Amino acid sequence: MFAVSRVGISENPHVLFQPAVAQETNGVSFKSKIVEIFWIEKETGSESSRHLFNFRRIWKYAVLLTTSVSLIPLIFITMVDYHMTRNAMEAEFNLRTARLVSNTGRSISFFLSERKAALDFIAHDRSCQAGDTVRLGVILENLKRSFGGGFVDLGIIDGSGVQSNYVGPEALLNKDYSGQAWYRRVIADGIYISDVFLGYRQAPHVVIAVRAVREDGGFFVLRASIYLDPFEKLLSDLELGGVGDAFMINRQGVLQTHSRHLGKVLDTIPLSVPAFSPKTEVNSAIDPSGRELLVGYRFIEDTPFIIMITKSKKDLMEPWFSTRWLLIGFLIASVTVIIGVIAATAAYMVRKMRIADEQRLMSFHKLEYSNKLATIGRLAASVAHEINNPLAIINEKAGLIKDLFAIRHQYAGDDKLMGLVDSILKSVNRAGIITKRLLTFAKNFDASVERLHLGHLIEEVVGFLRKDAELRSIDIKIDVPLDIPEIESDRGKLQQILLNIINNAFLAVEDGGHLNISAVRKGVEGVTVSVMDDGCGIKKEDIDHIFEPFFSTRIKQGGTGLGLSITYGLVQDLGGSIEVVSEVGKGTTFRISLPVRPPQDRR
Repeated sequence: MFAVSRVGISENPHVLFQPAVAQETNGVSFKSKIVEIFWIEKETGSESSRHLFNFRRIWKYAVLLTTSVSLIPLIFITMVDYHMTRNAMEAEFNLRTARLVSNTGRSISFFLSERKAALDFIAHDRSCQAGDTVRLGVILENLKRSFGGGFVDLGIIDGSGVQSNYVGPEALLNKDYSGQAWYRRVIADGIYISDVFLGYRQAPHVVIAVRAVREDGGFFVLRASIYLDPFEKLLSDLELGGVGDAFMINRQGVLQTHSRHLGKVLDTIPLSVPAFSPKTEVNSAIDPSGRELLVGYRFIEDTPFIIMITKSKKDLMEPWFSTRWLLIGFLIASVTVIIGVIAATAAYMVRKMRIADEQRLMSFHKLEYSNKLATIGRLAASVAHEINNPLAIINEKAGLIKDLFAIRHQYAGDDKLMGLVDSILKSVNRAGIITKRLLTFAKNFDASVERLHLGHLIEEVVGFLRKDAELRSIDIKIDVPLDIPEIESDRGKLQQILLNIINNAFLAVEDGGHLNISAVRKGVEGVTVSVMDDGCGIKKEDIDHIFEPFFSTRIKQGGTGLGLSITYGLVQDLGGSIEVVSEVGKGTTFRISLPVRPPQDRR
């Protein structure tokens, strides 16, 4: 028999395990929660093929379909809103630019029209034709005063192209313009506005000239020069913002006013000259530095001028870029939240399905296991009965032989012969005890509640494993107080629970290892049985799963992953609880808490 001694079981500081079937999140690391939420663990083991469904595939399809239905409309609406908002902003900028170009073009056209009309009026005044320089000077001063500047000088050019009368800051009297292109144009058209040129004065200016008929039937040309200051002031006063630019060019692309970014007066702009249009136009262009420009232009009627306004599209769209990033950020956040919620919800539902399916499989396996044990029990009972009969005969005959030897003095004094008979009787007695245990074990497959003493029950279970322990030199110590209260429970289920746990301990310890089994009172209404070994221990990441169906660290060694799962279910059936603490390399302790009396609904 095994020695019964009092052995203290050391407390392990690890948190006690709560199985996933009973409590899904307590004691589970944050990483494990993420793994479970998003269902990235792989199904392993041969039992995965017995599931009703492919849970990973269900999760993937559920996430894919739900995400598609949710995200496609969201992304589509976001893209439509993106393009509509961008197009609306671009249309607004185009409209503002067109309006500014139109207003500026009308201002320049009105400026030139006023001066054309004034010169035409003066040219038809008879007093202007007399060649009176003083009178011409008075007229110039009146023009400057009336129009607020703009006129620089006045000159009368006779029919031969010579300037016969002149007032102004330059020495241009008697200058011959007969060979000038503008002079020939005004003779032909009657009125002429030149583009900007240097002329005799070598300063950029614009000429407005009108042709008038003399009293004698001849003609003369009234010519006025205008410097560019009024145009420059008009364009510089425009509210363009950023790197905007406003300038005039002629039909050949030569600047008629200064440009902030494209050159000075009489430089050729590095942009293509726009095609003629009777109305204001807005389009895009690329400047020499590679910037994308918004270009608005208008041809000023009856002049060689084209008013142009350019703006940097990047600067114009800067507010849109900020809005765009907000829109994109909102989309990314929405997509992330939607995918996360869908993935987590799908994983939660699929996990529930998997738990239900595992419970179904566990029930089937438990039934198979119970049937197998019941079959083994019935076979054991049959074998025990068959063995008991010849054992009884052997015991009877050996007793008769001993009695005969005792009657005959020649045999009674033979110690060796009597020792052999006693050895036969002891062996028969030992075989009887074994068959009696088998019969007791077989009878306990039928559920029944009876009063049990844990010390005797533990001795019975250990007795089945004694030979294996002796062969492997495993030291088993049992510490059960004599005054521990008896409990009312199912003997068969308790035997199966202890057998499963002790068998696991035998697999964990090496030859020459130690196994300590103890029982203590737990309060008034319970007892706790502890089974502690000094084996290899359980990894921390595996502790959370050891009671789950089909989880096993010895799949390749023939483990099914059902032993501890069934043990957990049996403990629950008895109204108790099971806890485990373990440390790799130091050993494992199972603690089984049992009520003194089973719950009423389990009787």
